[in-house]
Amino acid sequence: MKDMRIVFMGTPEFAVTILNKLVENQANIVAVITSPDKPAGRGLKMNESAVKQYAVSKQLPVLQPTNLKDEQFLAELKNLHADLFVVVAFRMLPEVVWSMPPKGTINLHASILPHYRGAAPINWAVINGEKETGVTTFFIEKEIDTGKIIERTTTAIGDNETVGELHDRLMALGAETTLSTVQKIAKGDVQGIPQIEFIEGELKIAPKIFKDDCKVNFNQSAKKVHDFIRGLSPYPAAWCTLINGGEQRTFKLFASQLTTEKTNQSKQILSSKDGILFPCNNYYVLVTELQPEGKRRMDFKAYLAGNSLEGFTV
Repeated sequence: MKDMRIVFMGTPEFAVTILNKLVENQANIVAVITSPDKPAGRGLKMNESAVKQYAVSKQLPVLQPTNLKDEQFLAELKNLHADLFVVVAFRMLPEVVWSMPPKGTINLHASILPHYRGAAPINWAVINGEKETGVTTFFIEKEIDTGKIIERTTTAIGDNETVGELHDRLMALGAETTLSTVQKIAKGDVQGIPQIEFIEGELKIAPKIFKDDCKVNFNQSAKKVHDFIRGLSPYPAAWCTLINGGEQRTFKLFASQLTTEKTNQSKQILSSKDGILFPCNNYYVLVTELQPEGKRRMDFKAYLAGNSLEGFTV
């Protein structure tokens, strides 16, 4: 693996874990490609991506193109004479880039492909109540997330596991799987398998999630509402608006539990010693952590200490 020249492409913390695993195992990373610095915060201070911060700390060369088809960038990329590109949580690559290295360009995707192609595979697996998910390495081709599969590694999803908790576990699993894939490619014993060979039934997709998609629909079963809340926790977070006459209160919901308490006809919010009970179409869901609009995230006891939800409905 030391003789194989690798360019790594990624941006968020998820990608850092995979890059670090390669570096720790003496992969020959000749450059790191990440997103340009962006102004952030009240002072609009330039913010560097997590991958850039890591690469700089390891004294790895960094390129930050704004346009992946820019002639100067493409010339710099060619001059690296890379054998393999490794892509994790980056942006869509033009063919002129992914077709460049002789050993191909591989991507790590946080699902068991071909299911959950798209931008939010971890969220949708939890929202849909899946019992299992995993990570997949594959060769990038023209259509997004459709290339030949190299390795798939699975893991169970806990009944109450949030997307944040699962994300962190998949980072570690993804690091091991990517390292294994790179080692196999270095040895020359990789034969990608077309995804069509894994397709059974209707494909589940994982499109990008927007704020309006995060509103809780309490006219569903408690199980669906519970999965929805944990599938968006901590980010981007499920939200709802409670109503009491002309008064409205909006909350983000971060932690919930299923109950065996049947929803009564009034469908009002109830308080208990264990949390706040939200009525679904069959049972109540117990919410234990929430964030009132304009306030900090808190547990239910902190909220109820100074507030009442008596008379509010969903």
